[in-house]
Amino acid sequence: MLLSATPPAGPRPHQERRLLDEAARHRALAPPSRHPLASITWLGPAAAHPALAYRVTGDRAHLAEAERWIAAAVGLPHWGRAHMPDHDLDAGWLLHGLSLALHWLGDELSPDLGDLLRYKLLVQGRRLYEFAVATEGRWWSSSYWQNHNWICYAGLATAGYVLGREAWTQRAKDNLGRVLDLLPADGSHAEGVVYWRYGVPWLAIHLDLLQECEGLDWWDRGGFMSHTFDFRLHQSAPGFAEQTGHGDCHDRRSGHSTALYRRLAARFGIGEAQWLADLVDRELFDDEAELSGVRPGIRAEAYLDHLWFDPSVRPVPPERTHAYFPDLGLLAARTGWDAAATFVSFKAAPGGGHQAWETSARHRAEQGWETLGCGHHHPDAGSFVLVSQGAFLAVDEGYSNRKQTAHHSLLLVDGQGFAGEGRYHVYEDLPQEHRALMRDVLADGGWAHGTAEIAAMYPPDLGVRRLDRTLVCTPSGRLVLLDEAAADAPREWTFLLQTDAPTTASGDARDRLVSAGSARAWLRRLAPDDAHVASGPTQVAANPTSSTPELSITRTLHTLRVTTPARERARFLTTIEPGGAAPTARAVPGGVAFETPEGTETVLLAPAGRRIETPEVTADAVAVLLAPGRTPYVVGARRVLLGGQQVLESAEPFTGPLAAAPVTAVTP
Repeated sequence: MLLSATPPAGPRPHQERRLLDEAARHRALAPPSRHPLASITWLGPAAAHPALAYRVTGDRAHLAEAERWIAAAVGLPHWGRAHMPDHDLDAGWLLHGLSLALHWLGDELSPDLGDLLRYKLLVQGRRLYEFAVATEGRWWSSSYWQNHNWICYAGLATAGYVLGREAWTQRAKDNLGRVLDLLPADGSHAEGVVYWRYGVPWLAIHLDLLQECEGLDWWDRGGFMSHTFDFRLHQSAPGFAEQTGHGDCHDRRSGHSTALYRRLAARFGIGEAQWLADLVDRELFDDEAELSGVRPGIRAEAYLDHLWFDPSVRPVPPERTHAYFPDLGLLAARTGWDAAATFVSFKAAPGGGHQAWETSARHRAEQGWETLGCGHHHPDAGSFVLVSQGAFLAVDEGYSNRKQTAHHSLLLVDGQGFAGEGRYHVYEDLPQEHRALMRDVLADGGWAHGTAEIAAMYPPDLGVRRLDRTLVCTPSGRLVLLDEAAADAPREWTFLLQTDAPTTASGDARDRLVSAGSARAWLRRLAPDDAHVASGPTQVAANPTSSTPELSITRTLHTLRVTTPARERARFLTTIEPGGAAPTARAVPGGVAFETPEGTETVLLAPAGRRIETPEVTADAVAVLLAPGRTPYVVGARRVLLGGQQVLESAEPFTGPLAAAPVTAVTP
């Protein structure tokens, strides 16, 4: 498909128009005569777009434009200047784009330029190949879960297929096989949405090349590619213009790749992917292109959009509002898909996710290789992001070079965060026992429930024996946070909430108003009674790309801190209610109740003791969840009585609606 420049059959006027616009967009620019300090990744698509446009239209103005940018790229002695010249992303991007241009234009290129381009691709391909061989077991050559690996090897593979360099294509293919076998089958990506949209298209590029050139269909291998759109979809903020922000995210507007959506829709028949691509094209494309901090960005994929669009796939709007991705311990829930909906994303996993954490440990022990590459991962296990009424109300830090637990909505112990924090590669060299996990997960019936175990993430000298955070999102979008902590010695425990604007005290000392523009939420502290409350700004600074040293990002978080006196055990019970004139949460035996227009929502929790006793509910369960007009839901339940009537009896813990549970007596 890529080398043949033959898209699926059917009309594509929109894709063709965008391709031709992109092919002409740089005509007013003068190509660089010297390598700029900034990244030159954009030179690859700058040549590829007019090359494909010439194939499509026969207009020789496109041929002249392609030759102009090819000449500029081959005239640079190195590809990449500020960071790893010839050996990293710039080289990968240019090898791919210029190899496609050479293949698509063929003999139409002026002979001297064609010869020079072949020679330059051979030189740059050899430099990248030799670097990959020499650094095996270190950096991107063997960083199987990292975008640099995918981009550099896909670029090398493109050049190898076009130039007939089997050593290059074989090494790239071997790496791709390992990557597909090692990526999580649930489709989640620990680097976050920004690097998902930047890196995963290159896996699709490589898979297309492999299928076209060698007849190998690896699209289903390992399961990642067939499920990864689901991950991206459920990390969309309401309205789809923004994304959640877990992991290194330059900004919230760098999340869309219409080309990748098109390719996943075509290959796997995913109607939701086609629907989202249509929505971005229709309503969000210009803002994504202008506001995204990631370059070269969505416009640079026009040639892929043209080649990957299959008009036979029917767009289908998303319906399922809750999802869980076990490898990353990522739980996402929303009250709907409209722009004003309430959305929460909650995660807890070891660095890179469970599969990467475990497999990289084996690589280290058995081969002496460092394969994880955690530079874009955060010390964020147990943190959450909340969006409602079109605004972010609880936020992630975005991007930082010195990553801190204190930049997330998490907990500090004697003012300290996770082991290994304060550096860029926050999980590098950490012992394997520093692993978080998510347990007791429910994502159904309008409810989301999960408990993050994060005690192992703190330095051993703090003696943290238990730190469990249970988050519940009710059908109306109200949150319950239960934090239960224990240590070997008295410690100060601090609950953190990160917001875009300062929170303000309202009513008694237990309530805080969280606001972002016209959006609002009420935070209520139901426990502890004796905490000290403070708030203030937190500065986060970063340079998100080593290839562009002058680019810097400074962001101000507003941090709410709720700190206990020193004690061995602590319990925080916190509610967050989006919207409304005032909070309605109240403590009830075993949990929390909210008053909603539809009636009372009740959340009963026993994540440790697994025993709930109230006047109406007796249960051996982690949670019992009640909402008006809905069947009751339970988590980890063996026995449940409602109003004195037994409604569940199970030898194994049951999670789900009581209507589907094993019963020994049926409630009238």
